[in-house]
Amino acid sequence: MCSKATTLYQTKALNEETWPAFERLVDTNNGVWGGCWCLWYHSKNEADLPTEAKREAKACRVREGRAHASMVFDGTNCVGWCQFGSPDELPRIHNARAYLATQPELPDWRITCFFSGKGHRGKGIASAALAGALEQIKALGGGRIEGYPEDIAGRKASPAFLFNGALSTFESLGFRRSRKIGKHKWVVELTL
Repeated sequence: MCSKATTLYQTKALNEETWPAFERLVDTNNGVWGGCWCLWYHSKNEADLPTEAKREAKACRVREGRAHASMVFDGTNCVGWCQFGSPDELPRIHNARAYLATQPELPDWRITCFFSGKGHRGKGIASAALAGALEQIKALGGGRIEGYPEDIAGRKASPAFLFNGALSTFESLGFRRSRKIGKHKWVVELTL
């Protein structure tokens, strides 16, 4: 199940010990997409906060164990991550109307967001991050996992559309397509 990319990197859980590395990566990348701080999927109220308040809201979630992510390190530097959590922790998803129209049974876990820092994109960070997230989810008891990736096969896609990951990345780690919720967006599932 390990690809070459996943063996080049080490993954660690987002927690108080790894928070400074996460914070450095976010700071050096304009707060991630202009100041998101990886809060959009947590709550609209937090996502609408000013940038510095978002930093503190995310830090608070990390201190309280209410934020999960597989952080990817190349040596001592965090170069990317994959956010995951329960639907209670991450209630928001893109294409929610189409998703809810399928009358889904909520999963135990959601994979909601990927980020690779500048200079590290296209180097297997997302694959390593997803593999690390699956290891963490398994250690947390496993269950049914959903992701919401973009199918980029046969077309060029802007990295701005790949915050949910690429379909091929999920499928390479055993996820199966469940249903479409957008022109190129899928719900994929895996049970651990």
